Amino acid sequence: MDISINHKPADITLDTEKTLGEVLSGIEAWISPTRNRIRRISADGEVLEDETLAEAFSRDINDIKKLDIVVTPWRDLAAEALEVLLDTCKFYMDAPFSGRAQVNARWEESAAARFMASDISDLYNLAGATLLGEGLSASDLCILIEERLREISDPRQETTACETLVKTIAERMGELPLDIQTGKDQRAAETVQLFARTGEKLFRILFVLELEGLSLDNFIIDTFPARVFIDEFNVALKELSAAFENRDTVLVGDIAEYELSPRLLKFYEALRNITESYSSVMPLP
Repeated sequence: MDISINHKPADITLDTEKTLGEVLSGIEAWISPTRNRIRRISADGEVLEDETLAEAFSRDINDIKKLDIVVTPWRDLAAEALEVLLDTCKFYMDAPFSGRAQVNARWEESAAARFMASDISDLYNLAGATLLGEGLSASDLCILIEERLREISDPRQETTACETLVKTIAERMGELPLDIQTGKDQRAAETVQLFARTGEKLFRILFVLELEGLSLDNFIIDTFPARVFIDEFNVALKELSAAFENRDTVLVGDIAEYELSPRLLKFYEALRNITESYSSVMPLP
């Protein structure tokens, strides 16, 4: 069986593989470290997708003469899936109430939905609720989708744009002990939620940079390799969660003010610096 990837002959030697499914599993494991994904599969000129692909997994490789595989970077697939979801939300908003179930059904059956279910599950779950008439409004979901698209297509600009937000959240985390002591529970809870969302955003941007080759072992944040910094950041988050559960307001305040607030600022500063250097070499999806 001749195998080509992106229309070029692939230097792949089959060993113990007997079925098409085993071959594809091996190829997927091979390309996974490069952050690429299999996009399309053709066997002897027949495009395999959905039901035909599932049925073809058990085919004997001796019955296939030519296997063509198209591989696509994760960023491209993510951007395309987000665009499809954005269009779906707009169709949903414009559709009459009686037609919205059909819009949701088409979305659920799409390749974009399957990709997001496995790779952007938080937004996929939000979309599922919205398209059922629950959770966020479609217009609010569009705002989140557009934000994710900006993070993927222009991480430098998106990082720069959130500087004021990061500094504001860090300042509020420093004020968290006083908010708790003075009974401003709602403001304290809002501060923690905003901190979590902002941290998640920075980690998403870091993930995009990692896809483009940034090494978490060589990327330094506050004198620490990124992996070490992230581990300690997560430890502090767990300690904060435990302190909340134990209603230890003193510890909550200390962790917020002396651990998480400064770490957020240092994380952002390092990310801003690295996105500026990566922006000149990162292709847009």
